[in-house]
Amino acid sequence: MSDKATRFQTILLFGAPGAGKGTQGKILGQIPGFYHLSCGEVFRTLDTTSDLGRTFLRYSSKGLLVPDKVTVEMWRRNMQARTVLSEYKPHADLLVLDGIPRNVPQARLLEKYINVLEIIHLVCRDKEEMIKRLRRRALKENRIDDAKEEVIRKRWEVYERETFPVLKFYPRAIIREVEATGSPAAVLDQILTHVVPVQEKHFTNPITGEPTGRKRRAARAR
Repeated sequence: MSDKATRFQTILLFGAPGAGKGTQGKILGQIPGFYHLSCGEVFRTLDTTSDLGRTFLRYSSKGLLVPDKVTVEMWRRNMQARTVLSEYKPHADLLVLDGIPRNVPQARLLEKYINVLEIIHLVCRDKEEMIKRLRRRALKENRIDDAKEEVIRKRWEVYERETFPVLKFYPRAIIREVEATGSPAAVLDQILTHVVPVQEKHFTNPITGEPTGRKRRAARAR
């Protein structure tokens, strides 16, 4: 799966905790031609009776981080199952990922399976405001421990130390910055201006099966 054409054609949603990656990913996933998968969903749907599941539990039950190779292998098997079941159709769907890769080693491991066409970087320029937003959200969802400021700041520290450097792993030309502090609709509007042209360039219409965008115009020209 090393050739670009055979890898999953992918858009990454990237940003700090509270930036709205999951929210925007879910919205995009409802649009025909986009298929959203979060790393959290991979963990939640893992079969804990399998060898891989038991390995995951061995680390998570102790509060330890799951090794990068195990995380990527869990993701790979999950994607394989979704493809076999035709939930995700590689020839028609643009894969939208959030929560993975979490660090540069994961990005390297994923190169074998995904061809990153574009990265939507949800930018939070006011860190203190985002920390307040995370705290309000945790309290609203009755997650008292997650609402603690020291817990939230720790998550930011991990992001800045381990995840933010992932941006330097990919070509700067494919990174699109989107202001994340607006309303979900306003943020989505910005995201669509970037991802729709990518979808039209690379995929067929998931409803008609015909080429979209530039591919359609090229096909008619012939």
